[in-house]
Amino acid sequence: MAQFSVNATRFDPYKNFKFRVRWDGRFVAGVSKVSALKRTTEVVEHREGGDPSTSRKSPGRSKFEPITLERGVTHDAAFEAWASKVWNFGAGLGSEASLKDFRKDIIIELYNEAGQLALAYKVFRAWVSEYQALPDLDANANAVAIQSLKLENEGWERDEAVVEPSEPQLGDAG
Repeated sequence: MAQFSVNATRFDPYKNFKFRVRWDGRFVAGVSKVSALKRTTEVVEHREGGDPSTSRKSPGRSKFEPITLERGVTHDAAFEAWASKVWNFGAGLGSEASLKDFRKDIIIELYNEAGQLALAYKVFRAWVSEYQALPDLDANANAVAIQSLKLENEGWERDEAVVEPSEPQLGDAG
């Protein structure tokens, strides 16, 4: 069973707006939104032959939902480069995909309000199933252009090496 540290002075849950995403050993620039990490386990219903009125339930297969990453459009080509590993226009007949290294393990880190690493999750064998290079463009809009990746994955787990930090205490102003 996992051992997690407990910060006895923290009563509030962590906020969802301080996070970073890392792959290939570096942080990915500008990620502004990460969808939820969600795992679903199928329910297998069965009954015993001598007990016709009662169903029993047990766990079946588990699946991990795709993860979507969003960020503002910039000149950083990290999203497009990864998406092109699965399909690359103009690569030539029979070589549109590079199945050698299209999967990546990624790390999603959550920080506390003081900017200290509080939680991290490792996502295993992710690959791009959907890539949006540009959003709908609208001359009458006032918004940031967002690109996105939809990542299929084969599971995730909490990084137990990341322990809850002791939060800094502000000095008295008086």
